[in-house]
Amino acid sequence: MAMNLDKTFVTSDHHFGHENIIRYCDRPFGDVAEMDREMVRRWNEVVGPTDPVFYLGDFTLEDWERAWAYFLRVNGRIKMLSYPWHHDGRWLLNVEPDYHLELLPPMVVLEIPELGDGTYPLAVTLCHYPLEIWDRKHYGAWHLHGHSHGNCPAAPRRLDVGVDCHEFRPVSLAEFIQEGE
Repeated sequence: MAMNLDKTFVTSDHHFGHENIIRYCDRPFGDVAEMDREMVRRWNEVVGPTDPVFYLGDFTLEDWERAWAYFLRVNGRIKMLSYPWHHDGRWLLNVEPDYHLELLPPMVVLEIPELGDGTYPLAVTLCHYPLEIWDRKHYGAWHLHGHSHGNCPAAPRRLDVGVDCHEFRPVSLAEFIQEGE
């Protein structure tokens, strides 16, 4: 079954519940409650209840109980890259995946046949960290990352998918591909 690029989303770096991220990233929110409320609203404006959302890390610094409360507030079927040594480490070790949350390896390569060259599918490498070199880079592949909050130098076909770069909302794969061309 072909992936619906308009209804498949990628995002990272919400830092739900993290008061200091407002100052660190100069986010336009008065406090953490306002930030969380607005980011949930913006997420749910674009993501439907069953839309896949690839989440590349730094969802929240909170524990599993608080993380799960945030997951229940946002739409979509979340496919989380798992980094137990980073910000999400406080809750990832206690996760109980279900229909709403699926844990993936720390790096994933999506293959999108409908955007390939007829012989090979388009490859899209997903990783929390920006990479200099990624799978099939020299063959038109993409790399989507987070972590840098918009501070990583631009590179062809490498895009920061973090919320600080995209109006604090997930963005569809179709939008990222259009943005990077």
